[in-house]
Amino acid sequence: MPSTSDLIEANYQDILLAIYDEKKKMISKVDSKQTEMVDYFTLWVHQIKTPIAAMRLLVQSEHREQYKELLEQILRIEQYVEMVLGYIKIDNSSSDLVLERHNLLELVKQSIRKYAHLFIKKNIVLELQEKDCIVLTDEKWLVFVIEQILSNALKYTNGGKISIYIVDEERKLLVIEDTGIGIAEEDLPRVFEKGFTGYNGRMDKKATGIGLYLCKKFWTNCRTPLL
Repeated sequence: MPSTSDLIEANYQDILLAIYDEKKKMISKVDSKQTEMVDYFTLWVHQIKTPIAAMRLLVQSEHREQYKELLEQILRIEQYVEMVLGYIKIDNSSSDLVLERHNLLELVKQSIRKYAHLFIKKNIVLELQEKDCIVLTDEKWLVFVIEQILSNALKYTNGGKISIYIVDEERKLLVIEDTGIGIAEEDLPRVFEKGFTGYNGRMDKKATGIGLYLCKKFWTNCRTPLL
């Protein structure tokens, strides 16, 4: 603060300094609570994965029809749990990235195996381009993105097919294409908005409007220089 020339100005400076100190304390308190909340939910997500994995193994050992439906619901719970963790960590995902070279085809197959029973249940044909493609990426986040898009394709496709292929080997553009109901043209500009479900999502009643938002946030963070 500049030096003062009279008592009134000095008093104003004292008031401003007091307000500034109080603001810093409030910000510090809010940041501390936010950190505690993130730490708690992160721990909760990792802990809840253990019983979910145990239930999955138990259900997979049974082959009766009702257990197949239960397995589908467990998969849905897993997806929501992963979404919670992604939502918590997305704003700091640049510091969470582990960039390594991976075979894109293997990452895609990893996601396909997770949803294999849905392909069978809904009688959906899979057309997968068997072409090796090495990419520099974070395995965990890229698999999350692939699973979100593949999940949407399966959700809104009945008895058709899903095609997965690369259209530009130089730019390594991965396409996940389905023969489902698609997205209403008027909804396209808003599909990446947080909480936006669009016409099909409102009809489905189970859409959260978070999946594609997290995918876009991850892509944005990946394009931000990691300093």
